[in-house]
Amino acid sequence: MEITIKEQHNKGYAVATIDGKRAGVMTYSIPKGDFIIVDHTEVDSTFKGQGVGKELLYKVVAMAREKHIKILPLCPFANAMFKKLDAIKDVLKS
Repeated sequence: MEITIKEQHNKGYAVATIDGKRAGVMTYSIPKGDFIIVDHTEVDSTFKGQGVGKELLYKVVAMAREKHIKILPLCPFANAMFKKLDAIKDVLKS
């Protein structure tokens, strides 16, 4: 699985590809300040159950750590993962 992050103006997204096919995407907004808002996660039905959503989140978390910013998870999937995984709570916006 390959995951790339792209940003343009006040929006960004991480896209996962497997064997050249788009497996999933996680989108976020970049408001003024030191955080991003994860607002949507979508995994193609062909790749459900393969950890695509979790890997997308891990990539966005790694990016947040590099930029020293926090994440506000408005997306239900991302919000649930932040509640479940202690290892990523360091970038959770309180």
